Amino acid sequence: MGDRMRLMGKIAIVTGAGSGFGAGIARKFAAEGARVIVADINLEAAQAVADEIGGTAQMCDVANRASVAALRDMAQAVDIVVNNAGVTHLPCATEDVSEDDFDRIIAVNMKAIYLMTQAFVPRFKARGSGTILNIASTAGVSPRPRLSWYNASKGWVITATKSLAVELAPFGIRVNALNPVAGETPLLKSFMGQDTPEIRAKFLSTIPLGRFSTPEDIGNAACFLCSDEASMITGVAMEVDGGRSI
Repeated sequence: MGDRMRLMGKIAIVTGAGSGFGAGIARKFAAEGARVIVADINLEAAQAVADEIGGTAQMCDVANRASVAALRDMAQAVDIVVNNAGVTHLPCATEDVSEDDFDRIIAVNMKAIYLMTQAFVPRFKARGSGTILNIASTAGVSPRPRLSWYNASKGWVITATKSLAVELAPFGIRVNALNPVAGETPLLKSFMGQDTPEIRAKFLSTIPLGRFSTPEDIGNAACFLCSDEASMITGVAMEVDGGRSI
């Protein structure tokens, strides 16, 4: 950990932190001195991560205003909000994506960021500081076929990040995004359709560094962007993708 922890004294909320990238971010933040509120729709998963890192678990359906308000109310002071919760639809022809799947993507990948922003920005403005990190995706920059509505939702996240960064900068609030490539998380199988050695090899062949993103990779990048070391950085959507978007 070194002598100086990068997030010492900070309080952070990470959504979707019960597994995958969110859990990786929560672990890194805690290791760097932050007090982490582990928010997830699956309370059991959130509790397991919180117990491991000495954090606090909170059940939250990020697409539900009342649930987000409850999260805000239980968190007295917050310095960092990480909007990590996300869903995808299975790869398929765009005309075959169900309306239920589409609505779920809009709710979790887009509306949740709107709700979280409305919940926490007034508090950040009143204090004159705050950091928001949205987990977008390389899908929003370099879309793969047959995931069109997921890709579109992540493009929306990137645009919302840049717009919010400009709007909120005068109030001392920074807003950034991370664009991971697919990683070893519960969503990987969904992206690939099925997990076979052949499909995995084909997927990896599109990533120049030759491996998937890990939760540790995303945690490290998130830690930097949310730390004071990145105090001059706002409105970026940083690829953490092994060169996949080039």
